[in-house]
Amino acid sequence: MVLDRFRGLADPILLPLAERLRAANPNHLSWLAFLVAVGAGAALFVATPGFLLLAILLIFLNALLDALDGKVAKLTGRDSPRGDFLDHVLDRYADLFMIGGVALGGYGDPLIGLFAIIGVFLASYMGTQAQALGLGRDYAGVMGRADRLVILFLAAWIQLVADPAGRGGGLLLYTPLTLALALFAVLGQFTAIQRGISAWRRLGAH
Repeated sequence: MVLDRFRGLADPILLPLAERLRAANPNHLSWLAFLVAVGAGAALFVATPGFLLLAILLIFLNALLDALDGKVAKLTGRDSPRGDFLDHVLDRYADLFMIGGVALGGYGDPLIGLFAIIGVFLASYMGTQAQALGLGRDYAGVMGRADRLVILFLAAWIQLVADPAGRGGGLLLYTPLTLALALFAVLGQFTAIQRGISAWRRLGAH
C-alpha cells in the first residue's frame, strides 16, 4: 500500500482527534464511516456539480472516520477481532456503494465499474485469505483502501473543475471519475496478484 509509508505523517492530526473521541465506541465510528460512504455513493450517482461537491466532502469524512475508528480502539484498549471484522466488512460495503455510485451515475461507466469492483474485492480477498491461512493479514501491494480513497477524492475534484457536466470528450475519452474506476480495475488486479504471489511463496516455506 503506497500510503502506508506516510501513515505516520497523519498521526499528529489523527491522535489528538482520537483523544477527543475516547468516549466514542469504535464500532459506532465504523458504522458512521459506512453511512457516510453510502451518502457519498448516492451523491456520486446523482452526478450534478452540487452533489459532486457533497460527495467530495463525504469521501474525505469517510477516510477520516475510517482512520479514526482503529486509532480510538487502540488508544482505549478496545481493539478486538470482532471490531476488526466489522470494520473490514463495512469497508467492503462502503467500497461497493461508492464505486457503484460512480459506475451507475452520470459520471461513470457500468462495465468499467464492474471491473473496478472485481479488482477491489479480489485484492481484499487475497489479503483476508492469507490471514485465514495463518499468514497474517496482507496489506501489501500497489493499492490499498487509503490509496483508493485518495484517488477517488482527487478524481472527483478534477471532475468538478474540468468536467462538472460529465460529458467527457475532448482530450479525455472518459470522465475523470471513469478513469479512476479504470485505475481501480487495473491496480486492484495487480494488487491481488502481488498478494497472491506473496502468500504462495510464504506457504512454500511452511
